[in-house]
Amino acid sequence: MPLTDIQIRNAKAASKPRKLADSEGLYLYVSTTGSKSWRLDYSYFGRRKTLTFGTYPTLSLGEARDRMREAKRHLSEGIDPSLAKKRQQLAAKAAAGDTFGAIVDEFIDKLRRDKRAEPTIVKNEWMLKSLSKKLTPYPITQITARDVLDVLSRVEKSGRVESALATRAAIGRVFRYAIATARAEADPTSALRGALQRHVPTSHAALTSREDMGGLMRAIYSYKGWPSLVGVLKMQAICFARPGETRTMEWAELDLDKAVWTIPAAKTKMRREHQVPLSHQAMAVIEDMKVYFGDKPHVFPSMMSGKKLLSENSMNSALRRMGVGSAEHTAHGFRSTASTILNEAGEFSADAIEAQLAHLDTRAVRRIYNRSTYWEERVRMMQWWADLLDEVRLG
Repeated sequence: MPLTDIQIRNAKAASKPRKLADSEGLYLYVSTTGSKSWRLDYSYFGRRKTLTFGTYPTLSLGEARDRMREAKRHLSEGIDPSLAKKRQQLAAKAAAGDTFGAIVDEFIDKLRRDKRAEPTIVKNEWMLKSLSKKLTPYPITQITARDVLDVLSRVEKSGRVESALATRAAIGRVFRYAIATARAEADPTSALRGALQRHVPTSHAALTSREDMGGLMRAIYSYKGWPSLVGVLKMQAICFARPGETRTMEWAELDLDKAVWTIPAAKTKMRREHQVPLSHQAMAVIEDMKVYFGDKPHVFPSMMSGKKLLSENSMNSALRRMGVGSAEHTAHGFRSTASTILNEAGEFSADAIEAQLAHLDTRAVRRIYNRSTYWEERVRMMQWWADLLDEVRLG
């Protein structure tokens, strides 16, 4: 007769171990100390073996029967249940070590080995280690779509809609890396498409008239902030590179004899080395920075204790302190300003302007055959632009 819960609870220890049979070979082993464990005796290719499922009452009668049926299913498939149990235990142990945080560290290391741009690496670290910090201790195989949604919802509710969407994509990349390295079998972020608010992109605000630029340049040149912050704002206006490229400028990237700034491919959006002709005004800013920071690797280092670089938002924050609203102008907006005024001036070809902005020609055939960088024209253009900024600043 199969066992009942009452019989199991009332089973007492004896001078010798006892076996209380249940059904299909499952039995309750009662030791001389009174401990009770569920066991199954079976034969595997002529060898008699015993499999222990767990102790009572931690493992109930119903759960023990389920484990017994699973073991018999393994036997019917020619698999030793004891070996299957050991494999499950090893897999569980490995999964416990393969936490989201550990795999994120591997993923970031891979980005570095793949020579991804440093701003890209920093942004991924921020999304995966700061915004997704709650997931860090969880084994990656135990993270559900709901766990991820909880993290993303907090980011979204803080008003950072675009960051929430970008973080979902970053977490998905980590899961796909875990799948590719046999540490996970599914990506829970795929179930969250459409769950977050859709981001409506907006263009970077920019002043586009010479008169407005005159006022802005006067504000920058009279700003009383850190020398590196004033310098980086001047350089951003004069050279109109991408803000991340400007604030991470290194002395090693500058050829002062030839007046050329070479931005390495790893730092550029298009993953192509980009050269910027340095006007007399740009060279003057660099000479000023050399007095302060010539002994440091970066031209515009942070002056805040413990930080090497100016933060991503440092230029925009300075503009706000000058009274320039976020809807009026941004650090990235200098690129739109330069593009608009240079194109309106009619002094330089559109191709030279686009080349200086480091825009990729989306027409594949033209991109393949157009090897010209319009260098001589760009040298003249960058000096013309810097002279114009001086002219509008001085009235």
